[in-house]
Amino acid sequence: MSAVRRPDEPVLRPLLPADLNQVMRIEYDVYPFPWTRGNFEDALRAGYTAWAMSDGGDAMIAYAIAMLAVDEAHLLNLSVARGYQRQGYGWRMLEWIAQCTRDYGARSLLLEVRPTNEAALRLYQRYGFERIGVRPGYYPGVGGREDAVVMRVPL
Repeated sequence: MSAVRRPDEPVLRPLLPADLNQVMRIEYDVYPFPWTRGNFEDALRAGYTAWAMSDGGDAMIAYAIAMLAVDEAHLLNLSVARGYQRQGYGWRMLEWIAQCTRDYGARSLLLEVRPTNEAALRLYQRYGFERIGVRPGYYPGVGGREDAVVMRVPL
């Protein structure tokens, strides 16, 4: 008996350099200060764990990149395309990247998030992340810099 994918079930697969045009469209649509294409290319070249979620066709729903360091992983980017936000895809992508990093031996997952990104803060808090600090002036912002809230969850 073969497995059959439900039509509404997203497909998770490694993020590839060929995906970067779609990634950049999403990145520039959802962030006022997006990662550059070079940031993504560097992450892929460095071998970071990087995953894409698609609708099974050509549409990319979300992507995530994490860096592994001994027993801790650092979530560097998790983004959901605007048309797919608030439908549970961010949660599914977060669960997937947490499981992948756990499989590589990570015992905790760390991230930074803008305090003004309320939707992301809610997602991370619901998942169990706890605030462990602040990085002052970490992010570029309109008219200056913006702090980052540092959060961690045990895996």
